[in-house]
Amino acid sequence: MYSKKKLLVETVFETAKKELPRASINSLSNYLSSLFDERYDFSRDERSFTRYYKSLVQDGEDYNIDDITLLYLSKYIGYKDFEDFCSKINIEGGDGSTTFKLGFSDMLSEQTPQVNITVNPIFKMPEFMKKNGMGIMEIVLLICLTTGGIAFSKKPNNQIQGFAGFFPSEQKCMYWDKSEYKPVDCQDKNPIYNHMIPFDYEKMTYFKRIERKDTLTVENSFGKIWYSKYNGIVEFFLSDGVDPNNGRELRKATEYIIDKYAGVIEEEIAE
Repeated sequence: MYSKKKLLVETVFETAKKELPRASINSLSNYLSSLFDERYDFSRDERSFTRYYKSLVQDGEDYNIDDITLLYLSKYIGYKDFEDFCSKINIEGGDGSTTFKLGFSDMLSEQTPQVNITVNPIFKMPEFMKKNGMGIMEIVLLICLTTGGIAFSKKPNNQIQGFAGFFPSEQKCMYWDKSEYKPVDCQDKNPIYNHMIPFDYEKMTYFKRIERKDTLTVENSFGKIWYSKYNGIVEFFLSDGVDPNNGRELRKATEYIIDKYAGVIEEEIAE
């Protein structure tokens, strides 16, 4: 149970770090505290998140986290609850080998297969993640390239071939869901799937709108984010490209733009 909680907390902080790449643990804790309060109406102060990370990840010691907190930590990274997380991500070892299991059904589709990977690494999985700041998907891709030790368990009528097996074969497109791209069947004509485009793994993984502009500062964002301005409203993104909402080419955010438009969420709502 300790290793599951450690991996959960570590993955939560890795996910938050994609929004604030150069933020400290304390800054990430503050960000998570505000985000959970806003998104789930669930309150945990900054110090709680910092203690979770320090005890479980930095000090390697177990820490008692209550069930409701485990629930929302799991939801934040795409799982139904902590039990769902435990059932789909598992690390086993003891004989020099490590079995790393991932399930993507909640992140993509109920038809998505579970991926089981068995390797004989020269490193322990949690330490490797910690030292290199890599997320779960990055680790899977690395193992795929270096070992080839992948076994796919497929559901009926779900044809999977080669590396594309991470995604159901019928999901060849993706759509813009307010702040990020998500995979979808190209034949699905539901109007909610706006801005549907051909599937692009890199764009789906890295092209995201920054939802909390009030967390941006010149110190933590300059040189790392892009922006789009339309009708007086500025949106910030984690990578270059085109704003799916208005079709405008993004521009590199300058110190002036960050200073002027970061942290104006309340003003925009009032307008």
